Amino acid sequence: YMESTKVDGFRLDAVKHIQHGFFSEWLDHLRGHFQNNFLCIGEYWRSNLEPLLQYIEATGGRIQLFDVPLHFNFHQASVSDSSYDMSKILDNTLVQHRPELSVTFVDNHDTQPLQSLQSPVDYWFKPHAYALILLREQGLPCVFYPAMYEAKYIDVKDNQEIYVELNHVPQLEMMLRVRRDLAYGMQRDYFDHPNTIGWTREGTKDKKGSGCAVVITNGSAGNKVMEVGKRFAGRIFVDITGSRHEKVKINAEGWGEFFVSDKSASVWVLKTSLALLQQYDNR
Repeated sequence: YMESTKVDGFRLDAVKHIQHGFFSEWLDHLRGHFQNNFLCIGEYWRSNLEPLLQYIEATGGRIQLFDVPLHFNFHQASVSDSSYDMSKILDNTLVQHRPELSVTFVDNHDTQPLQSLQSPVDYWFKPHAYALILLREQGLPCVFYPAMYEAKYIDVKDNQEIYVELNHVPQLEMMLRVRRDLAYGMQRDYFDHPNTIGWTREGTKDKKGSGCAVVITNGSAGNKVMEVGKRFAGRIFVDITGSRHEKVKINAEGWGEFFVSDKSASVWVLKTSLALLQQYDNR
């Protein structure tokens, strides 16, 4: 099978229902036989962190896990409006405690409406959540197909047809490009306010035009004064989401004042990097 399909990774479903010793032995055999460190991602569906950490310990870190606790933080934040403390959005998550083994996601096929594990992230919060999984250093992000391409269909519950619409997230494509081209380098966090948080990536010399600043809020419009690095002194940053139209000039010490609109996410990049993000290629 391996030789016929040439697969180089596995997604394991419902791993909590199968003895962890089997997967450890199976993976060791495959990796040894084929001399290939196959990627392996498991679904362990628990909203609290401790069982995931116990599973990682039991399997010796052989398997990455979907960060289900992070998903539930996103879900809770999205239904709590401005009462959710955004400074704690990453608390008690796998990406906080074992980022190298965390597969981060916003929604999936189980969490969408009418499914067995229904816990969808409300639409208004999806740009916030995708910024958190795509533009930070930690975690391996997984994007749900409908967030990019939409899904509209009819499902049945209690013998009644129900129309379900999973809408495209307009900011997502540009966020993916920022991740690909610009979200590199040292990360500085500003999780210091219950509604408005942010972080910056300083960029690297080998990634032309790289570096970015992100501000998200579940409350009123606001701002964050954040450091992006002295190498950006005098440079202009703009918001790729289109929500804000200011031009932020970085001061001599490498700091700038970055803005965000009501209940939204803004992603700031060098004005000169916009052309790079608008390129279409096959990478």
